[in-house]
Amino acid sequence: MVNRLLNMMKNWLLQLFFVVAANAQEPYVVVLGTAQDGGYPQAGCNKACCRAVWEKKLAFEAVSCIALVDPSTGQRWIFDATPDFKFQLEALKNITQNSSNELAGIFLTHAHIGHYTGLMDLGREVMGAKSVPVYAMPRMKTYLESNGPWSQLVQLENIKLRPLQEDILIELNDRLKVRAFRVPHRDEFSETVGFEIIGPQKRLVFIPDIDKWQKWNQSLETLVQNVNYALLDGTFYKDGEINRPMSEVPHPFVTETISLLKHLPISQKKKVHFIHLNHTNPLLQPTSPEYQEILKDGFQVTHTQQSFKL
Repeated sequence: MVNRLLNMMKNWLLQLFFVVAANAQEPYVVVLGTAQDGGYPQAGCNKACCRAVWEKKLAFEAVSCIALVDPSTGQRWIFDATPDFKFQLEALKNITQNSSNELAGIFLTHAHIGHYTGLMDLGREVMGAKSVPVYAMPRMKTYLESNGPWSQLVQLENIKLRPLQEDILIELNDRLKVRAFRVPHRDEFSETVGFEIIGPQKRLVFIPDIDKWQKWNQSLETLVQNVNYALLDGTFYKDGEINRPMSEVPHPFVTETISLLKHLPISQKKKVHFIHLNHTNPLLQPTSPEYQEILKDGFQVTHTQQSFKL
């Protein structure tokens, strides 16, 4: 009887080991930053929203960025090269317990300062990187090739530009795919895209910037229903948040997004995670009434080092 129990326990532990080992090899997305292009705190801001960070009462928050990791191959991809690239690369190395600086690629959403200027750290003045694959849409690719100092990264082969096409799947390996899709935004220098990341079991969309959902030719509700996680533009919480016409920097207010999706069941609403938060956005402060209201309504706010299994 004792031997039988021991054998049963041994088999159970063996099964548990294989389950844990399998889970440890699952690909995942990890959040490396949640703030808008200027970070948190933002340069020149001495208001209460940033003063607490300057005084170290609240934590610094890096610019919006995510990474895709495949533990089985050791591959790592970053989505958007932000001004906080050096901190985010180091964080990614710690998270993955891989001290190598090697990246399988960098995907760019568009040519606003918080989303591509981190490429400068790959140049000879800093890392002197070798042929890091950088995935970019046609106008974004031309912008990097034709304007210094980014063109020097191309000429010196610090980066290797890889063309993206709208709605064309890119197979990263046997179990991971990425699709870029256009979204309406202020496209002064490039297109703007969101990304759908497709794993063996789950799908995630990343849309850090869009003008307004109503300007898009896609249904936000359908998008949320068709994925497992939706990391959506949460730049501003509500109208009147900054002391200038907010039409100059159009984004869907968090309150607008919630209004569009509030009728969905909780199982759908909990897929929505707000990201790319302006320094004025109360969702950067977990103790704020607005943050608590978001959770009460069934929605989520991204936080650094949060991970999403695929």
